[in-house]
Amino acid sequence: MSENTRLILASGSPRRRELLTKMGYTFEICTPDVDEHVSGHARDIVLTLCERKAVAGASHYDSGIIIASDTLVSLDGVPLGKPVDEADAHAMLRALSGREHEVFSGVCIMDIATGRREKRAVRTGVTFREITDEEIDAYIATGEPMDKAGAYAIQGGAGAWDTKLDGSFENVMGFPVDDVKEMLGHFGL
Repeated sequence: MSENTRLILASGSPRRRELLTKMGYTFEICTPDVDEHVSGHARDIVLTLCERKAVAGASHYDSGIIIASDTLVSLDGVPLGKPVDEADAHAMLRALSGREHEVFSGVCIMDIATGRREKRAVRTGVTFREITDEEIDAYIATGEPMDKAGAYAIQGGAGAWDTKLDGSFENVMGFPVDDVKEMLGHFGL
């Protein structure tokens, strides 16, 4: 594939757009609407959802390379998606306080013309220090946790709670850049 190959990011996430831009890629954006109701282990869920997003996004194009991603937090094997309300966000953050949890991001890259695809799940372990209820309430008041898996943004206000990271920081943001770069290389980009 040439460097002029169309690259499409199937995501509305500003964090994914920012990271892919920092990686030096030029790309288009589409935001496919997919059924996100999947059960199972977080690793399996993100793999299923990123592939659904890639396939749905690809249906709008004749050619190019499409990349889709999905991220979930998992505590004791239980997936934590985006909170439904402030009480849910508080419960998630209270549960994560002083504990190690896992963040899984699934990435699917697909050649639209041929249907060839590669997908991968990347894991990062994150340990938070003990967080007070006052800190949780103040963080929720910012609105930041409401559209984030596990109710936090490691690159935002919750970054102060991180005491140990085992793996990729960018993966916790929702886009494992080293893996994405390697995978895109498999598609000639």
